[in-house]
Amino acid sequence: MTTEDTGNQPTSAHVARYTPDRHADYGDARLSSPVFPRNSPPLIAALTPWLGGRTGKVLEIGCGTGQHGAAFELAWPGIAWQASDPYPEHCASAESWRLALKLPSRDTLALDAAADWGPEVTAAGPFTAVFTANVIHIAPPAVLAGILRGAPQVLGPCGLLIFYGPFMENGRHTGEGNARFDAGLRADNPDWGLRDIADLREGAAAEGLEMAAVLAMPANNRVLIFRKP
Repeated sequence: MTTEDTGNQPTSAHVARYTPDRHADYGDARLSSPVFPRNSPPLIAALTPWLGGRTGKVLEIGCGTGQHGAAFELAWPGIAWQASDPYPEHCASAESWRLALKLPSRDTLALDAAADWGPEVTAAGPFTAVFTANVIHIAPPAVLAGILRGAPQVLGPCGLLIFYGPFMENGRHTGEGNARFDAGLRADNPDWGLRDIADLREGAAAEGLEMAAVLAMPANNRVLIFRKP
């Protein structure tokens, strides 16, 4: 991901973006993430016990290239993956990946998670899960607050809110690499940085969500799963 300025920023001021000049040219709108090939298989394995038997729709916040959503829908055919992202080029990439992999056409929602999610998102639900990967540490706290506030409104009964990425645990980093990564993020933007699992648990509880699992992942990442009663 790269940081750049643009005159058309979402209200979240989340400016980490995938750009076509840094990725392979597929001859269409597809963008690619260099970490997708190593992140996707462990994520599918970890989430299959939680999502593999479910049906319905999953809302992804900040889909980026759209590769994860397409791979997940192939892995779990009972789920319809609804991608969202505030950037038009990301939305176009997600739609192009669906087309390339012969998945059903489904428009990507132009959602800024820090703002009011609005009737378009509500109308697309209810969702069996809301998922976000590698977003909240490269976005200001308003994005995390928006996800915690918005997810319970669009989740169906027993719906799941799922976060993936690097986190702190009780004020401490889980590895020296994460500590260096966090310092670099905060140097780039004081509003960025690794979030603490304890803070997410407290914020989710305030919105009526209970923590269901913390799953250890490769490279000191975690999957956090919260459940709506």
